[in-house]
Amino acid sequence: MAVIHHTTLTPTKLELLAEWLPLRPWYQGAGDVSRLARAGGFRLDDPEGEVGIEFMVVTDAAGDGPVAYLVPLTYRGAPLDGAGDVLVGTLEHGVLGKRWVYDGAHDPVMVEQLLALLAGRAAAQAQGESDTPDPTVGVLAGPAGVPAALTGAGKVSDTAGATVVVVGAAGEAGPLHDLTLIRVLRPGPAVGDGIRGQVLAGWTAPDGAAERGAFAFLGDTGR
Repeated sequence: MAVIHHTTLTPTKLELLAEWLPLRPWYQGAGDVSRLARAGGFRLDDPEGEVGIEFMVVTDAAGDGPVAYLVPLTYRGAPLDGAGDVLVGTLEHGVLGKRWVYDGAHDPVMVEQLLALLAGRAAAQAQGESDTPDPTVGVLAGPAGVPAALTGAGKVSDTAGATVVVVGAAGEAGPLHDLTLIRVLRPGPAVGDGIRGQVLAGWTAPDGAAERGAFAFLGDTGR
C-alpha cells in the first residue's frame, strides 16, 4: 500500500512537467505552458512498496483549444538503471527526501502493475488518499480478454498521440501484445479490432466539464 504524504514538493510536479512536456513527440501545443493544470488521474500500488505509480492528467489551455494529456509518472528513491533518457526530473519531497521522477511508460514496475490492473489482479487507488480504492476507474474487457500472465516489457515507441509498449510473458517465448498509453486524451472508449481490454477513467476539462475516456488499452500486435 502506498502512503500518500500531504507535504511540500520542490519543484512541484507541474513545474517539472512545464519543462518536460513540450519536448514530447505527442505534445500538441506551441510551448506556452502558462495554463497547465492538474485535471485528474489515479494511482497504482507497487507490491514491493518501493515505487510510487501515478497516472496524472494535465490540461493545457494555452493553445487553440484545451488538450488533456496523460502523464504516467513513477517516483523512486534512487535512480533507475539505464533510464537516464526517460527521467522527467528530480524533486525534494518534504518527508521522503530526494525523488527521481520517470516517464512511467518506460518503467517496468508501472508497466507490470498496469497489466495487472487490466487483468483484474490490481485495483486503482485514489490519487490523493492512502489505502483508498478509486471506484471511478473501470476496466472494459474485449471479446478475447486480457492474458493473465503478461508481465514482460519490451520496446517502447512514441507516436503523435500515444506511447506503445510491446509486452509478453516475462522470460518466455510466445505471442506479443501492444500496451498503448493514450497521451492525448479523448472522451469515450478506445475502438478498433483486437482490443483485449482497456482502462477508462475521468478528468476535468478547463471549463469544469467532467470527461471520461480510455487511458490505456491492450491489443494484439500480429507479430
